[in-house]
Amino acid sequence: MTDDPRPIRADATDCGLVLDRDRLARKLAALPPEAPVVVMIHGWRYAPGFARDCPHGSILSLDPAPADRRAVSWPRHLGLDGRQGLGIALGWNAKCDPWRAHLRAWRTGAALAEIARTVHGLSGRGVQIIAHSMGARVALAALPLVDPGQIDRMILLAAAETRGRTLAALASPAGRAVEVVNVTTRENDLFDACFEWGIHLGLRTSIGQGLGRGLARWHDLWIDQPRTLAGLAALGHPLADPPRRICHWSPYLRPGTIALYRALIEGRLAAADLPRHRPGRRWSRLILGARGMGVGPGLPAA
Repeated sequence: MTDDPRPIRADATDCGLVLDRDRLARKLAALPPEAPVVVMIHGWRYAPGFARDCPHGSILSLDPAPADRRAVSWPRHLGLDGRQGLGIALGWNAKCDPWRAHLRAWRTGAALAEIARTVHGLSGRGVQIIAHSMGARVALAALPLVDPGQIDRMILLAAAETRGRTLAALASPAGRAVEVVNVTTRENDLFDACFEWGIHLGLRTSIGQGLGRGLARWHDLWIDQPRTLAGLAALGHPLADPPRRICHWSPYLRPGTIALYRALIEGRLAAADLPRHRPGRRWSRLILGARGMGVGPGLPAA
């Protein structure tokens, strides 16, 4: 019988985590020792079972609908076919207003922690995490709920979380052991500002502006900065131009980005070798290139 290459589906529901543990155990048993286990987490406006907004038929699918220009397949491009690496697609109900999604994201951290503990219990492996937008809040919320080594690495894309919450999560035992690559860009400034002012009334700063302090295992990667782009190209990972000047999905839609994350996940590129350059001021990308600026559609799935 042909093995099913699709990611392991996991859904955080009001009744708890829904996960096919038997299939997960079989997949882990067949996985080569060096192959990564990666939990993929979507952001705002996606929810399992909601037609076009179901993440399992979109970015977390091997074969997303071709009509959706934002539905690039994470598992396919990350090599998570069950042989080179195992993907776990975590869905949660973010199809609501941003305030409720913000609360649900933090609560969904418990489901992610359960996944990490289950994988470790079945195989002794730690998981890696790639998460977009409010999915990054889910990822960080799991850290205080797991033991060191159960979550090895996080790649956060246009993360919707505050510096204060992030530093608290990193102060946990698992947080002190995890490696984090925080992928951010000035193309996301509008969304960062909406997060800071719409949810936090301007009293908190998003990690979209960087963590604000140096930690050995935290790496802010500003993919809109010319010196960063030159450094990535020198490492063999050139990035194409972003799709538009205001874009919340640039960290995974921009050609070359997912290949970069795959290299990090597979260990072919060390996070310590990533270029570190301070960004320009907020809105600098928009100010410098305002002429001919393209703006994407409002309030789509994040």
